[in-house]
Amino acid sequence: MGYRAALGGQTHHFADLRALMAKATPARSGDQLAGIAADSAQQRVAAQSALADLPLATFLQQALVPYEADEITRLIIDGHDAAAFAPVAHRTVGGFRDWLLSDAATTPVLAALAPGLTPEMVAAVSKLMRNQDLMLVASRVRVVTRFRNTLGLPGTLAVRLQPNHPADSPAGIVASLLDGLMYGAGDAVIGVNPAADSVPALVQLLHLLDGLIDRHQIPTQSCVLTHVTNTLQAMEQGAPVDLVFQSVGGTEATNRSFGVNLALLDEAHAAALALQRGRLGDNVMYFETGQGSALSANAHHGVDQQTIEARAYAVARRYRPLLVNTVVGFIGPEYLVDGKQIIRAGLEDHFCGKLLGLPMGCDICHTFHAEADADDMDNLLVLLATAGLNFMMGVPGADDVMLNYQSTSFHDALFVRQLLGLKRAPEFEAWLQRLGLSDAQGRLLPVTARPALAAAFSPLLQGPTA
Repeated sequence: MGYRAALGGQTHHFADLRALMAKATPARSGDQLAGIAADSAQQRVAAQSALADLPLATFLQQALVPYEADEITRLIIDGHDAAAFAPVAHRTVGGFRDWLLSDAATTPVLAALAPGLTPEMVAAVSKLMRNQDLMLVASRVRVVTRFRNTLGLPGTLAVRLQPNHPADSPAGIVASLLDGLMYGAGDAVIGVNPAADSVPALVQLLHLLDGLIDRHQIPTQSCVLTHVTNTLQAMEQGAPVDLVFQSVGGTEATNRSFGVNLALLDEAHAAALALQRGRLGDNVMYFETGQGSALSANAHHGVDQQTIEARAYAVARRYRPLLVNTVVGFIGPEYLVDGKQIIRAGLEDHFCGKLLGLPMGCDICHTFHAEADADDMDNLLVLLATAGLNFMMGVPGADDVMLNYQSTSFHDALFVRQLLGLKRAPEFEAWLQRLGLSDAQGRLLPVTARPALAAAFSPLLQGPTA
């Protein structure tokens, strides 16, 4: 079935729903690389016009990625909640946009609607929205998760403390970790990307992080961001695993390129739940995603990269994760070429994930060969924090020395919290206050607890850091 729209005296034809969605997408280099982007701004507007008239229910009847060939499509269709969808089932994509921007789309209403929405629906409506629309709707959605603290409450913004080291030096990791804690970062998770891929090295890092959290009674959780099969082996060896991490994509073939499928993720989720390490809740998974991963794996089925990204959120939603992080500019300029495209993608991802009921964070980042800089990242940080972002990254100096990309720093978190009056997770905020590191308003204090905390970490700071 084809689609058409008349614009400026010309009739534009779109071969199928995949083509309509791709042509309606705001410009980005990944879709151009795939050969599916709109040929002109006029064609893009015509596609958006046709998409606006499309009934939302169409996405339940026409699969962009074949049902028989893709377990993610089967997950989306078979798991759809028709009762939750009923309040908007009669609407077109354009009508859905208008309703989302109305006063009727309140926080409780959007929470109840989430199980009834498919990734394709939220991707479609996002293509009709300006940046301000994406922000307004996302700001109304709150997704609260718990493990050892409470994340996602209104008026809060958490930080993943990311103390990576190019040689996995314990002293180097601890130095960065201490730096972050003194800046009040780490309430989302203390998460290390290991340089080594061996299970013994992973287990050592897990014990290091767990020992520090336990010894200092830090109300947070740790994660070593390794492949899920490594984490399963670590759990079998009795390692102290809080969160299971995995990068996921929006098609079965993309996940196959990552070495995972739903059955494996089911196994890991069950294993982590069985450890019962969460004091306040059982959200035990941490997922990362990024526009362009399916195209880089030649696994996109001719679907635009933003829609495929939204489909990855269906995978994440299955496991009630503590954290979902779109690593928005990390994959490179082949997929998001400049600051404008990175900013747009970050707002889209946050909007789509939140509408689907996910606790969305963002690694507000870029690679050094993209046409982007720190000013672009400052802009995206403020826009996302205003829109209700659950968490951001905290990297020493914003420059990740292991992954070689530019992210956000501990100071950036202080800046945006001060600018917008945002607090940390309440349990973590209370811990900082007990140590005398912050006041009742969450402002850092130059007090004697700072050297005391450093002294407590000092035995682990000895030795080479490179």
